[in-house]
Amino acid sequence: MRSQRQISNIVAHGIDLADDSDIRPNATFDLMGMQVGGSKNLGCTRKDLNNCLRTKRQRDLAFGECESLLAYFENQTKNNPSFTYSLQLDNGEQITNIFWTNPRMLIDYALFGDVVIFDTTFCINKEYIPFEIFARFNHHRGVTIFEVALLYDEMIPSFKWLFETFLETHGQKKPITIFTDQDAAMARTIGEVLPETWHRLCTWHIMQNGIKHLGNLMKHESSFLKELNKCIFQYENEEEFENAWKVLLDHYQLKNNSWLAQIYSIKHKWACCYMKYTFTLGVRSTQLSESINNDLKNYLRPTLDLVRFLKQFERVVEDKRTNELKAEFEARNTLPRTMGCNAPVLRQAGKVYTPYIFNECRRKHDLFLDCSVKDHTINDVFHQYIIGMVDEEGDFVEGEIAVLYKTHEQVLECSWREFETYGILCCHILKVLDVLEIKYIPKKYILRRWTRATKDILVEDSKGKEVMEDVQLSRTQHFRYLMPKYVKLINQASNTDAGFEMTNINADILGKEIATLIIACSTTKDSVQCSEAYRDLVLKKKKVGKVVAKDIRPSLKLRGSRRKLIKQLKAKPQLAWKHQKNHLKALLHQVFMAIGSLQGSTTTVGVDLSPGQEIGEAHGDRF
Repeated sequence: MRSQRQISNIVAHGIDLADDSDIRPNATFDLMGMQVGGSKNLGCTRKDLNNCLRTKRQRDLAFGECESLLAYFENQTKNNPSFTYSLQLDNGEQITNIFWTNPRMLIDYALFGDVVIFDTTFCINKEYIPFEIFARFNHHRGVTIFEVALLYDEMIPSFKWLFETFLETHGQKKPITIFTDQDAAMARTIGEVLPETWHRLCTWHIMQNGIKHLGNLMKHESSFLKELNKCIFQYENEEEFENAWKVLLDHYQLKNNSWLAQIYSIKHKWACCYMKYTFTLGVRSTQLSESINNDLKNYLRPTLDLVRFLKQFERVVEDKRTNELKAEFEARNTLPRTMGCNAPVLRQAGKVYTPYIFNECRRKHDLFLDCSVKDHTINDVFHQYIIGMVDEEGDFVEGEIAVLYKTHEQVLECSWREFETYGILCCHILKVLDVLEIKYIPKKYILRRWTRATKDILVEDSKGKEVMEDVQLSRTQHFRYLMPKYVKLINQASNTDAGFEMTNINADILGKEIATLIIACSTTKDSVQCSEAYRDLVLKKKKVGKVVAKDIRPSLKLRGSRRKLIKQLKAKPQLAWKHQKNHLKALLHQVFMAIGSLQGSTTTVGVDLSPGQEIGEAHGDRF
């Protein structure tokens, strides 16, 4: 019946959690019904659940999306003061641009903010609001997110506000390199706000734009596409690149093509021969953020309101961090397979680097075995070595790499420049170290962002305060510790009526004690003082209780038979229930006799209750 249906607080909380986890209402109803032994025991219907969800969403957006968004940000700030957000208003005091970052993102940027990938290709809803993502690689070369923003448009003023807010949030710390798509407004803004940062273009977007402007020439496995790929990815020498580009334009008669002329003017942002002078960590495109966009599509829908979008976005960020925790766990509990080898360099790399970077070093070490010194020049100032690769027959393969060793500074410079771009030593420098009888990697060539100890530092925000990822970590750990214990206790207590009564009574007592503890702790934040204040309150309560008991004890003298009965009731709870039932029957008989005498008639009532059965169940709604 409608009057008997209701959604309890526990069921409502479960519905909220399921909705935040993007579980469909029907699946939520089936799951919660199974938890209570059938949907008939749930106390509500599917329609009631849908109505509850609709009411919840209306309540969340009672003041509109903007007010709800501000409430969400304020709540996050209360939970952790390091949570940062910023809003930009237009002339009509309407919110146009939104930027936010949480403490974990602040820590990640402080540790891994050298190379940033900025992507604007994802739109969050049917109004096509641009969703901006700052992404990067962590020390396991996994994808994580720095900051996010919602922009009204993709014009220069919006980008300028975004990058200025970004720098202000991170104490004016600028990235070394930033990758973006081929957007003129964004390029101009980066040149103004981040003049010292290397701006590089995503090669994937260049290829997509080439398909739009060149059409059939960019068909899969076409000869033009192969030649263009060589110009982008293959030529290490600038002269080789210039000659190949000239041949490409002449052969396909594209000297007058405006798009090719335009990308040639910014060749330093995408050509391989120019990219080797930039610290990129091996990044050549924004495909990193494209994978994040794919994850967002799995969680988000165009029909989501702004607040629900933020909650679903938190799930995407949490999934990325779960992958990082998994990689961190594997790194701490496994050893590289070559830890037992005789190569000191590999043994050192296995202890210092994360597993992914160690595998890269191992691959470089395998190539070092194929390297040989073709020529060398030695003097008091420097040593110069010409390194070449040897094939299976012992002949040198085409291509020579020069390695310079400055004796006074003890600095190694390689024309391949892999350490300057990726952060790990190449096989050519490893060969020179072996020639110089240096068996370990010098500390100056171990980049901290790739090591296992990357996160063993404290990070401060723009105000000089330490950033803590979870200020309520102790409370979370307490909850994780207590929850399984109490769930197990409730399961055991529910099996018997006496256990239920005992647990129910003690739960009320424990609730009162915790309320007393909260009052004692409300006046101080020190846990030691809190414990002392609570102990004083408990002792005072016990002292008052003893005095009162002493005053009333003479009037409550127990005879021997009554003492014996109480001992039996404590020893056997079933006897306690039987005694309470008989006492209740006598009491109810007296009540109804009194009612009957008031009405001028006599009523005889028989009451027979079984253990665990309530009065309402025995006599129905009329009682």
